[in-house]
Amino acid sequence: MRLNRRVSHVHQAPGAVPIDDPADPRLADYRELTDVALRVRYEPPHGLFIAEGELVLRRALRAGYRPRSILVETKRYEQVADLAADAPVYTAGPDVLTAVTGFHVHRGILASFHRRPLPSAAEVLAAARRVLILEDVNNHTNVGAVFRGAAGLGMDAVLLSPSCADPLYRRSVRVSMGEVFAVPYARLDPWPDALDLVRTKGFTVLALTPAPDAVPIQELTDGQRRRPALLFGAEGPGLSGTAQRRSDVRVRIPMRGGVDSLNVAASAAVACWELCRTD
Repeated sequence: MRLNRRVSHVHQAPGAVPIDDPADPRLADYRELTDVALRVRYEPPHGLFIAEGELVLRRALRAGYRPRSILVETKRYEQVADLAADAPVYTAGPDVLTAVTGFHVHRGILASFHRRPLPSAAEVLAAARRVLILEDVNNHTNVGAVFRGAAGLGMDAVLLSPSCADPLYRRSVRVSMGEVFAVPYARLDPWPDALDLVRTKGFTVLALTPAPDAVPIQELTDGQRRRPALLFGAEGPGLSGTAQRRSDVRVRIPMRGGVDSLNVAASAAVACWELCRTD
């Protein structure tokens, strides 16, 4: 099954729009949601992202994202009936939902939203005091978990190297519980040269590494904590040597029991808590 390249989203009268044919072109936004490569090629160029579940859907709305359409299991229509004036609400049985999306939609609610233009890194930095930077983190689950931790632990923004996974990919959005909508983010390009921009904006770039000669995070000075930019690499390879050399301080989270490091999302949560705990 192939995605239709373009679909006209015509505003419809309020109310449910029943659909019983999985091939209905009005459902093009929702096709083959489990095919990561296909969705990555389709969603950003078409200016859309998919939200899964009522909680995430409503968080996207509160954040000001504009819905293209909503797809809901017929028995759940009343949960989103109040949104029928804002976008078409398509209803279908579970078999149709599975045939369209490629998986059992156990939350029963999906929505397609218009993306917004990303701000520049300079704009994001101008409004922030503490930021988190990711290099080459291309796992959508980890990206979503990092955003949830950043939102809950006091970080003001997230900056992403060009190769990082899309925070608005469905899995990232779901894992973050919609917190990707609450934390401003931007792409930091060119990489790693753009780290110089972070430094010129008054931030101290703190490169997280398990290296034994790195500074234990709890020993950072007040000056290093004042405007931190926490820099993390991907699972496995960690931060590149180039990124570490462009940082101000190499920092480690002390570990015990012979474990050398934590998952990137867990490391980010620990570091965010440590840098924000005195507020």
